[in-house]
Amino acid sequence: QVQLVESGGGLVQAGGSLRLSCAASGRTFSSYAMGWFRQAPGKEREFVASISWAGTIKYYVDSVKGRFTISRDNAKRTMYLQMASLKPEDTAVYYCAARGSASVSRIASDYDSWGQGTQVTVSS
Repeated sequence: QVQLVESGGGLVQAGGSLRLSCAASGRTFSSYAMGWFRQAPGKEREFVASISWAGTIKYYVDSVKGRFTISRDNAKRTMYLQMASLKPEDTAVYYCAARGSASVSRIASDYDSWGQGTQVTVSS
């Protein structure tokens, strides 16, 4: 398994931007596909974006396409989620996740390791 720590959350006005980071520890970070999920109060955890180990394949949920960008820097063992044009409905706890496979997935149960989450609040 790999240990994950998210950072970069906070309070922002609608239309603003934030960049989340997910720092990983472990020897084989570059072989893991990674993902971002979020959970709003009273709702189930939902897929946001995922990225292959090489960063060449990326998936997004339709509601964030064109606004969010997922990326990774394997040398720094860090994954990012650049969020722009934020909306109040983006408010949630954001979690990063890693799976012990090179292939990308949108399914939470495919991921083996999870961070503790970082709160993103978008005010209207």
